[in-house]
Parts: sequence; structure tokens; C-alpha cells
Amino acid sequence: VLSHNLCTVLNVPHDPVALEEHFRDDDEGPVSNQGYMPYLNKFILEKVQGNFDKVEFNRMCWTLCAKKNLSKSPLLISDEDAFKVWVIFNFLSEDKYPLIIVPEEIEYLLKKLTEAMGAGWQQEQFDHYKIALNTSREGLSAWELIDLIGSGQFSKGMDRQTVSMAINEVFNELILDVLKQGYMLKKGHKRKNWTERWFVLKPNIISYYVSEDLKDKKGDIILDGNCCVEALPDKDGKKCLFLIKCLDKSFEISASDKKKKQEWIQAIQSTVNLLRVGSPPPHKEARQKRKELRRKLLAEQEELERQMKELQTANENKQKELENVRKQLEAAAARAAEEEKKRLQTQVELQDRFSLELEREKMVRQKMEEQVAQKSSELEQYLQRVRELEEMYKQLQEALEDEKQARQDEETVRKLQARLLEEESAKRAELEKWHLQQQQAIQMTEAEKQELENQRVIKERALQVAMQQLEQLELERKEALEQYEEVKKKLETAANNTKSWKDKVAHHEGLIRLIEPGCKNPHLITNWGPAAFTEAELQQRQKSWKGKKATSE
Repeated sequence: VLSHNLCTVLNVPHDPVALEEHFRDDDEGPVSNQGYMPYLNKFILEKVQGNFDKVEFNRMCWTLCAKKNLSKSPLLISDEDAFKVWVIFNFLSEDKYPLIIVPEEIEYLLKKLTEAMGAGWQQEQFDHYKIALNTSREGLSAWELIDLIGSGQFSKGMDRQTVSMAINEVFNELILDVLKQGYMLKKGHKRKNWTERWFVLKPNIISYYVSEDLKDKKGDIILDGNCCVEALPDKDGKKCLFLIKCLDKSFEISASDKKKKQEWIQAIQSTVNLLRVGSPPPHKEARQKRKELRRKLLAEQEELERQMKELQTANENKQKELENVRKQLEAAAARAAEEEKKRLQTQVELQDRFSLELEREKMVRQKMEEQVAQKSSELEQYLQRVRELEEMYKQLQEALEDEKQARQDEETVRKLQARLLEEESAKRAELEKWHLQQQQAIQMTEAEKQELENQRVIKERALQVAMQQLEQLELERKEALEQYEEVKKKLETAANNTKSWKDKVAHHEGLIRLIEPGCKNPHLITNWGPAAFTEAELQQRQKSWKGKKATSE
């Protein structure tokens, strides 16, 4: 009976012989263990051509399952509305068994119903419901969806008729592919009279009926990519006119108002555009996009979970490695502590042994030192006289050499000091000359002032260089004076040494007369010590400075 009814609804020829052959009786009972699904796929579904009434097919399936699964509790919707919700569920459910509708599609359906009822969408209420749903399961079954809509949880304040009309509108759009419907006036082709018809727009056809119960169909307008729709001006007492042009016919239609006219023109033009590009109806395309988006999000979530598992596995491996390293470090630390303990024990034993040997060596060395000290004292008394004589002779020679070298150094320093004084006087004369030239340059005319100013800058720079040289000479003179002081000290030290050793030699060896330097003219004493020139030389230089100063003034 089931197979015969399916073949009748799907317009497939029924083959009783194939049915009996497939379900041949055997010892296990009247039904073959091959199952019904292989027969359904091979002998019925593979022969379907698509020229069947899908609503009647759905109604047959509903008849088979509704009585067993539909809730017994009273609902706010009729059985016919529950059937339409069940068909909508089959359209929006996921492509896997058991069929469920995910929260995203539930939200889409409830929004469509709320919009059809003219009510406001309660997003916060649905978010709470979605959170409670996600904690327990992935989605709802068809019967749970019927209970949800029939309970009126998201249609509070609406009567049964409003909810029924909303379900019927969504059913027409999603299942029957009704893009738009409504009453309009159509102009006849023969009698040219205007008649009110109920128009139904689908993806490739516009059907018009006597009334909205769709029982008396009067004709169809076949749509394709070559059709077009355009507005017409008012004429013959009719307003809100527009024209649908097809290849073989044109249809003049009058809408009830301008808004309806514009809505129908836009809806028909959008349908024609979809036919030109070969796109499916908007609700089917949107459903496919939502499924692709969910599939993409699911793939990303699975990839994220896989990466998280990999990271967790890697983290666990790292933790194990760290634990192994910690154990190895603890074992190494224990071995190191044991070795350190042994090393310290060995070190203490070696220190004790070395201390005993050191005490023994100290005693032996002390005895040897006493013997050596006794022998050394005797030898020292014998050699003391010889060393005194030799040392006395060497010191006398060194004193003579120091005195000679000190006199040579004094002469060198005296010459260096005289040269520095001459250079200092020359620099002073040059500085006074530059100073006079600057005073004369200041008295020149204003026209030559700029050029002289440049020369003055150059001369000032030269003056600065000369001053630096003068300071350098002053430093050199001070260094020479310091050298002279050192030489003088050496000379005094040598003279003292010579005098003391002369007395010693006279005492030990007899009469010895040392050669001494002859007397010189008395030296001048300056702020820096003995001068490097005589009184006569100083007077001569003072006369020279006074003469140069008078010439410059």
C-alpha cells in the first residue's frame, strides 16, 4: 500500500512484480532482511521526473508520521498550520539524519513569522531561549518546532487567525515559491474589458485566478529573460497601470494604488533579472548562503579545536620534558652534593697530612738556619772590612761624576733660560708693535674701516697665537727653572758627598786633595731662584727694552 501510494503521488508507474521479487518470503518471516530503503531508492525515487505535486507528496508523508509524533497537548495553531510548519522545517533543516533545525534557522523563521504578523521582533527574548537551547542540544526536531510555534511563546498578543495567516504567508514564500500575490485588474485580449483577478508571482511564472482560494485558474504569464515590465500613463479611467511584455503577448494590469504598482513592478523586474543570470529564488539563495556560512564557521571551529588540541598536546609534551629535566637536575644535584662531600673529606685529610709535614720541615729548617747564621756571622766579620774599603772607593768616584754632570747640567739650563728670555722679549716687542698698529688702524677713515677691521681680526688671531706661544715659552721657562733647581740640588748633594768623603779619605788614607771648581762671579737671585745671567747682562737687557719702548711710543 505504501509503495503504491508513493508511486501514485510521484507519478511513477507501479511494478508489483518487482515489489514481490524484492520482498520475497523466506524462513525468517514475511519481510525480507534486505530492508525497504534499497527498494525505495531503486524502483521509486530513481524514476521520479519532477512532474509531481510536492504539496501532495508532503501531505502524504505528514499523514504517515503526524499521528505518531505530533504532541497531544493543545496548540494555538490548527493541524493544517502544523503541517505547513512541518514542511517549512523540512526545507530549513540540515542535510543529515536525524533532521534538526539549528538556532540560526529558527531565528530566521521566527523573524519571518513576526514580520508577517506585523509585530516587533524580540531579540533579547530569543537570545535567552538560544542560550538555554545551546546548553542542552544542537537544534530542534520538527515536532519540537511545532510545539514552539504552537505554544505562542514568540507570538504573545496575537490571535489564532493572525498566526495562521503569517504561517500561510511564510509557507507560500518558502515552499510554494510565491514571491508576491494580490488582487489587481487585468485587461482582456479579446473583449478589452477589465476584470479583477488574484495574481500569484513565482520565479518563472505569473498565474492569475478568479479568487484567492486558487480553485479557478484563468491563465499564466510565462516569464523568461526576454520579458520586461514598464509603467504606463493613466488612460480609459484606469490608474496605476503597468505593462508586462513577453515574446508572444503583452499584458496591461492596473494596481489598486501607486505603492502596489511600484511593488509589483520591482518584484517582476527582480524575477526577470534572476532568470537572466540563472540565479535561484532569493529565499533559496539566502538559505544556501546561510548553510555555506555555517559550514565555513564549523570548519573554522573544527580547525581551531584541532589547533587547540595540538597546542595542548605540545604543552603536555613540554611539561613532561620539563619534568624529566627537573628530575635529571635533581639527580645531578644529588650526585654533585655527594661528590662535594667526598672532596671536602679528602681535602681535610690532605690538609692534616700537609700540616704535619710542614711542622717537620719547619723544625729542620730552623736548625739549619741556626747553623747558617753562626757561619754567616763569622764570614760577615771577615768581609766587612773589605766591603767598607771597596764601597768607600766606589762612592768617591760616583761623587766626582755627579759633581761633573751637575755642572754640565747647570750650564745647559743657563743657556736654555737665556734663549727663552730672548724669545720672550722678542715676542713682547712684536705684541707691542701689533698693539700700535691696531691703534693706528682705529684712527683710519670710515671708508677703509671694513677692510682694516678684517685685517684687525687677522692680526688679533695672530696675536692670540703669539700669546699662546708666549704662554708656551713661559711654561718651558718654568720647566727649565725646575730642571735648574733639580740640577742645583744634585750639585749640592754631590758637593756634600765630596766634602764628607774627602774627610773620610783623609782619615783613612792620608793626605788627599780634591780638585774643586774655580770661583765665579756672584749670582743674581730672582723670584724663581738663582738667575742664569750676571748683573752686567741684566743692565744691558734693561737698556735694550727701554729703547724699544721709547721707539714704539
